[in-house]
Amino acid sequence: MADTGTGTRRILRLDERGTAGPGGRTDEVVLGLSPAFGDFFTKTIVDIPHAEVLRELLAGIEEQGVHARVIRFRGGSDLAVIAHAAAKLSGSGIGVGVLSRGTTMIHQKDLVRLSNLELFPQAPLMDLDAFRKIGRNAARYAKGESPEPVPARNDFMARPRWQAKAALLHIKETEFVVPGADPVELDVRFQLADAG
Repeated sequence: MADTGTGTRRILRLDERGTAGPGGRTDEVVLGLSPAFGDFFTKTIVDIPHAEVLRELLAGIEEQGVHARVIRFRGGSDLAVIAHAAAKLSGSGIGVGVLSRGTTMIHQKDLVRLSNLELFPQAPLMDLDAFRKIGRNAARYAKGESPEPVPARNDFMARPRWQAKAALLHIKETEFVVPGADPVELDVRFQLADAG
């Protein structure tokens, strides 16, 4: 849930549609969500609501005239695995992986798993503007462009300050992993409700 600043809050609804297959559209980006994103967890490590994270990623993609599909990956909680699997299911070959804590990666299907187009490893430094830019860049890669990478903020003190919480969040996220589970296509809905 996210407060919209107007006395209402945005509620994220992720409804499963069935097993996700390869995309047939060359103008799409697949957003790959970790097992507990928008489910058990509803906010990033710095309390940004998942509803707003997903809304900004989708807006960045749509601004470029590119289609987005959202898929949950319950088979693992490793960002590189999720992002690479998303790229392999994308008709354009471009995918974005997002962990519940906010760590994000743009991947391309023909790169090796531990390689990527752009990586945003410091989740505590991620804000909504960064998520929108990530969506925009992913869409531009899908169109065959070579955008300037999204500027990644860096804070050498973020790691020691947030490491324990990040580790606990990762352990909890991993509890939702179902080994061998198929990826699931999701319908994304945002509903408004009274903030009270």
